[in-house]
Amino acid sequence: MLLAVCLGVAVHGATPATRIVSTSPSVTESLFAMGLGDRVVGVSTFCRFPAEAARLPKIGTFLRPDTELIARLKPDLVVVFAGPHDVPRQLSALGIRSITVERGTLPSVYSTIRAIGDAAGVPDRAEALIDRLRRRLGQVHAAVSGRPPRKILIIVGRRPGSLTDLIAAGRGSYLNDLVALAGGVNVLGGDGVADYPRVSMETVIRLAPDVIVDAGDMGDTVDEHMRRKTATEALWARERSVAAAEAGRVHAVTSDAFVVPGPRVVDVVEALADWLHGVRVP
Repeated sequence: MLLAVCLGVAVHGATPATRIVSTSPSVTESLFAMGLGDRVVGVSTFCRFPAEAARLPKIGTFLRPDTELIARLKPDLVVVFAGPHDVPRQLSALGIRSITVERGTLPSVYSTIRAIGDAAGVPDRAEALIDRLRRRLGQVHAAVSGRPPRKILIIVGRRPGSLTDLIAAGRGSYLNDLVALAGGVNVLGGDGVADYPRVSMETVIRLAPDVIVDAGDMGDTVDEHMRRKTATEALWARERSVAAAEAGRVHAVTSDAFVVPGPRVVDVVEALADWLHGVRVP
């Protein structure tokens, strides 16, 4: 899973970083959203947004960053995802400054943006971005306020080409927070449910969500996005025992914003509000 608080130490007034390496898509998107794209010299294998980021040198995946590749880029700041690696220690041994962040919930999106802004020497830009995100999310939430909450299931993983080995967004997931903002109820948001539980089709039928969002098989390119979107919709259309499928309320998504907790959180909440309540905020 691509999905808490910042673990690195950052100080307001830090020396501005001019050569930054990102080890995850959400960090990359945050850097570009703060207007720091021209300082980014390396990104992870899965950093595809914005388009400029996809053309930058790759330094491995967010779980396995390659310290040697990072060092070759001569960065003065590396933003690292906590994981099964000791990259921060390796970077420190090479005299390369880094901060470590984790992903998890909507609040961690804000704390990560703030930590990056502080470490890069642009705390004002971080606060401005956070203010914009909060304001827009507040507008969407206000627009759906008072409407009866509708049940939703969000699939974030499954076996390609089939509706088996389903993995869904649970109580502790980033998407669970967004569902609430959009006026929905996550059918897997109850106590004791794992952050990303595995569910069967029998469970989907029993939970009877009003809306299903399938982000489980998106592909890597624009052409692949559209091909898989069509294939995903066809798979669900055959599941007549699933009320949401029968009613045409299954949405196959092609945007990885649904699995990348970052500044595009607003896009996700706006889409959910539309699918749940038909509400579109200008």
